[in-house]
Amino acid sequence: MGSRKPKPGEKEDIKKEKAKEKKPEKKRKFIEGIRGIVRIAEMDLDGTKKIRNAILGIKGIGKSLATNIATASGLDSEALLGSLNDEQIHKLEDAIKNPSKYGIPYFMLNRRFDPSTGENRHLISSELNLAIKGDIDFMKKIRCYKGVRHELGLPVRGQRTRSSFRTGMIVGVSKIKQRPGAAPAAPGAPAPTGKEEAKPAPGKPGEAKPTKSGEAKPAAAPAKPEAKKEEKK
Repeated sequence: MGSRKPKPGEKEDIKKEKAKEKKPEKKRKFIEGIRGIVRIAEMDLDGTKKIRNAILGIKGIGKSLATNIATASGLDSEALLGSLNDEQIHKLEDAIKNPSKYGIPYFMLNRRFDPSTGENRHLISSELNLAIKGDIDFMKKIRCYKGVRHELGLPVRGQRTRSSFRTGMIVGVSKIKQRPGAAPAAPGAPAPTGKEEAKPAPGKPGEAKPTKSGEAKPAAAPAKPEAKKEEKK
């Protein structure tokens, strides 16, 4: 026999119970002779991680570059970051800031052929943020296509906007609610509007119309055209 499906009310209770149950926080490992936090390139890195994994916390450093930086600086990428002495940490930081100085190829850098200097550079942390902001501001200033798209808050790289990047509205088509008991509209018929046209009351023209009190009022006589005045000779 399959398990019983929970009712809508029971689902909410289950969600609330799961939200109350907090997952236990992971405690950092404390190993003797290893620093827990190492300061490199304006970032506090976990010293209990391997070098190639620890320096991934620096913005601008990827997996392949992290391994190459550790090897180029003469360190073991599998060694723990907290086990390095001050001289080794200083050398590692220098390799992160100037990777081309340690023989890392230019195609692994993130700022190749810099527009202002024409050099191959690698930017990290705050320098990278400032460079990205400067590039966007320059595109806005020259009013290029990408700059205009940045100003309007629209996607820049050719993504579709029909279903994505929609804000302030519900995705879909809103349907007009029908009155209870009303017959469904025929296909191809115009959509009903909120205003209803006033229809004349049933009855023959000239016939007395009943009032609220029940007494019939005489119908107004049709207006006669004014007789033309004879011109005096």
